[in-house]
Amino acid sequence: MSFKAKFGTTALVTGAFCAGIVAGPLVAAWAQEGGRAETYRLLNLFGDVFERVRAEYVEPVQDRDLVENAINGMLTGLDPHSSYLNPRNFRDMQVQTRGEFGGLGIEVTQENGYIKVISPIDDTPAARAGIKPGDLITNLNGTSTQGLTLQEAVDQMRGERGSSLRLTIRREGERTPIELTVVRDVIRPQVVRFRMEGNDVGYVRLSSFNEQTDTALRRAVQTIRSQGGSNLRGIVLDLRNNPGGLLDQAVQVSDDLLEQGEIVSTRARRAEDAQRWNARAGDITGGVPIVVLVNAGSASASEIVAGALQDHRRAIVMGVRSFGKGSVQTVMPLGSNGAIRLTTARYYTPSGRSIQNTGIEPDIEVRASRDDNARQREREADLRRSLRNEGGVAPNAVQLPPLNLPQGVAERVQAEPAENAPAFDPTKPETDFQLQQALTLIRALPPGTTLRRAQR
Repeated sequence: MSFKAKFGTTALVTGAFCAGIVAGPLVAAWAQEGGRAETYRLLNLFGDVFERVRAEYVEPVQDRDLVENAINGMLTGLDPHSSYLNPRNFRDMQVQTRGEFGGLGIEVTQENGYIKVISPIDDTPAARAGIKPGDLITNLNGTSTQGLTLQEAVDQMRGERGSSLRLTIRREGERTPIELTVVRDVIRPQVVRFRMEGNDVGYVRLSSFNEQTDTALRRAVQTIRSQGGSNLRGIVLDLRNNPGGLLDQAVQVSDDLLEQGEIVSTRARRAEDAQRWNARAGDITGGVPIVVLVNAGSASASEIVAGALQDHRRAIVMGVRSFGKGSVQTVMPLGSNGAIRLTTARYYTPSGRSIQNTGIEPDIEVRASRDDNARQREREADLRRSLRNEGGVAPNAVQLPPLNLPQGVAERVQAEPAENAPAFDPTKPETDFQLQQALTLIRALPPGTTLRRAQR
């Protein structure tokens, strides 16, 4: 049975594991195991309710809708991350995992109710049409984007290759709106974006962990080392607002940056299903200092990478506490009926920490804005029916080795922006306070500094 494990929007794809999940043979197997009359009684109860709703509900309902709702209710009642994926949602998840889809080729955010372009992706329909960073998309096919969620707008911009979409854009410096018609194409999103900050620090942002991430990271680091040469002082690895993704990619990214040691372990319901992953020799950065940026949107696979690098003291983790999703989901296909996503394990950092409901605490706290602490941020612990933190070493009981930074280096980092600091604009890196503090820290380190955990 082949499989892939995934955190966050998770996928461990198995064979026809769940075919006939409510079929007669399964009920018979339960009865043979323990003579469970209660199981029969409960399944009869389900059948009774199904028939009454089907016959008596105020409006006619489709049998498929009733069954799918029942399955989803069964799964969502377990924890926040188990659910049913109908065939369309399952296909969408597979597309996201592969890392390509039909669309325009722009990275966007939301501002004042409109969709704001962060950056067009090179050599895509959006870039060829002349869309620029900072453009506000006010209408899609003549319909206002106000009132749409960011995801709803993204869904409208995606579509079949060769289909067209009319965009109305407001651009700074232009007195009248710009009308563009863009023909969709196959897009391979830049899950890894990188650049040099000055001539001495590399910046790498991972937006998710799909099948393209590790290869793209290696290419990015190779380019940064080539451009920086002997001037390269360090690398900022930005995992902020990265919701997670494939486990094997999180392991490979961690392995790329570690010389040895455990990366992550998982423990399931049965002890024999526990797994452990270890790093192989070879650090693609050449050992330069790394600062990892995290925030409340850094979840799951992002926390695996941050936790592994933190436990081994390979990187300095900076920002604010991460989301705290320490569970593993398995996506089990149901033939032509979609799939179920089921929580099957918890994961643990190399020191044995479970970050479930607690998250990764940064080594150096840096808030994005002065009201960052006051703003309510939803994390795993705020979700209904979130799993308990158990089975590992309590995060506050783990004594990690000290950072051992040169005297005065950490003190150069400011915890929050000045009162008159400009508001953050994703199109202007100089307004990114957390990034600027990471650059300050790296540049304060003596040339040749290597972050490594002392061997004992």
